[in-house]
Amino acid sequence: MGADRISFCNPGSCGQFAPMIDHTLLKANATQEEIGKLCQEARQYSFASVCVNPAYVSLAARLLRGSTVKVCTVIGFPLGSTTPTVKAIEARDAIAA
Repeated sequence: MGADRISFCNPGSCGQFAPMIDHTLLKANATQEEIGKLCQEARQYSFASVCVNPAYVSLAARLLRGSTVKVCTVIGFPLGSTTPTVKAIEARDAIAA
């Protein structure tokens, strides 16, 4: 006797799990088209957020305007090895985007 298995989007499950998902694309060479697809999918499934590199925060915010999907980003990514001052500047820039 095993555990019941579910797959994403069984009848009734999409609405249950989608709002818990942060749809993420953080590869360094992501394109505007890929960010657009990410945002479209997030809208379609009503994900909680999209997570993008700071350079794409403004684009994602524009594409998701009017939806419930939030935009999040990363600071000091991927290693976190920048100084606190640099991280603060990066955070301010992302917030201003």
